[in-house]
Amino acid sequence: MSETSFGYLTQETLPLFTDLYELRMMQAYHAQDHIPRATFSLFVRDLPPNRGYMIAAGLEQAVHYVETLSFGDRALEFLAEQDFDEAFLSWLADFEFTGEIRALPEGTPVFPNEPLLEVTAPIQEAQLLETALINQVGYQSLIATKASRMRDVIDREGDGQRLVDFGSRRAHGTDAGMKAARAAYVGGFDATSNVAAGEAFGIPVSGTMAHSWVQSFEYERDAFETFVDEYGSESVLLIDTYDTVRGAEVANAIAERKDVDLRGVRLDSGDLAALSKAVDEVIPEVDQFISSGMDEYAIHEFFDRGGVGAGFGPGTALVTSTDAPKVEGVYKLVAVERDGEMQPTMKLSKGKVTYPGAKSVRRIESDGEYAGDVLGLRGESGPGEEQLVTVIEDGDRVYEIPGLDEIRETARKKRRKLPERHRRIEDPAPYDVRISDGLQAETDDLRSTLEARISE
Repeated sequence: MSETSFGYLTQETLPLFTDLYELRMMQAYHAQDHIPRATFSLFVRDLPPNRGYMIAAGLEQAVHYVETLSFGDRALEFLAEQDFDEAFLSWLADFEFTGEIRALPEGTPVFPNEPLLEVTAPIQEAQLLETALINQVGYQSLIATKASRMRDVIDREGDGQRLVDFGSRRAHGTDAGMKAARAAYVGGFDATSNVAAGEAFGIPVSGTMAHSWVQSFEYERDAFETFVDEYGSESVLLIDTYDTVRGAEVANAIAERKDVDLRGVRLDSGDLAALSKAVDEVIPEVDQFISSGMDEYAIHEFFDRGGVGAGFGPGTALVTSTDAPKVEGVYKLVAVERDGEMQPTMKLSKGKVTYPGAKSVRRIESDGEYAGDVLGLRGESGPGEEQLVTVIEDGDRVYEIPGLDEIRETARKKRRKLPERHRRIEDPAPYDVRISDGLQAETDDLRSTLEARISE
């Protein structure tokens, strides 16, 4: 392969990142001249375990996908090999998205059944987007939420400690590592160890040394001294290769002899809380950076046991969201054009019932905090501020996507508006999402109509 993009996708093959049934339906829509406008809603039915909220993320990548989506020769040749017909392939050759997308801005808390985004377009256009949109928005929202929970623990229990993403090597592929670094920054992380993510997204990069550096020297003191000779006061020394407290003593002796103020030391194994307190007795003026198995639960325990640290480097637990490794985003048809008008539609499948129609999400505030949401029909009046914004209209982007630092600040401010009981890392209180009178009436009426049709 000569590909240079992540995975094996290039811009030319990107439109093939979809499930076969999407293309089979699209061909049938086209061949049968069944091309009504349709609205699809992307949402989650339930939050992952122990999550009282989710942070919306990934919209920038989703929009970029839609804006650049086109079928080149290579994609069309492959689809011809899969026996798609010539008339459909000719239509795909001129494909461009002509519809509308409304979405929650990145950094916005979101709750079950609330759309992360809604797509309204000719049905064959909207159908194609399902796989990629769930992929882009679902994963980043999962990781941004995990990161937000870590930042929240520090905000409540810590003293402004830094959070640095160390997870790229454990991510499920290079693309996941990049997206995780971005999503973690949205959720409140300060930096990433991934240099490519720093270049791509403008995230600050941060790094120390590995145990291999120390082991490559005969004596630990030589490893530290050589590193300090190279990096001076920027040095962060990994002190637990052999004996953590002894490593701290060696690091301190070298810093004193060379008259250098170390930037910090890193602890990566053992009883981190206990060792951090012992190290603080040796070098109280030097910042300690804590890695190995860090997540919101480990950080909480570290603080609870009186651990001393200026920053944390979560890795595997961040990029895989280890305690809750999936968010089941769905993309469901909620309205379809019939006789020139958009008509609501819904599923009645047991356990998978959907609310019909294009939606609004209105958020109510009281005393500077979020007091609840109203999930209603698009255009329905009522209390609260509408959360969904129009991003693409008639195929053109009409929303200026904020910079990543602005998104990160939005997430911080909005998280703090969410009452603490909904942000607890164990047994969070459910957030109040009320179904509007209009949406409930629409749901009840349509259910009755559909059930009557079943019995005919």
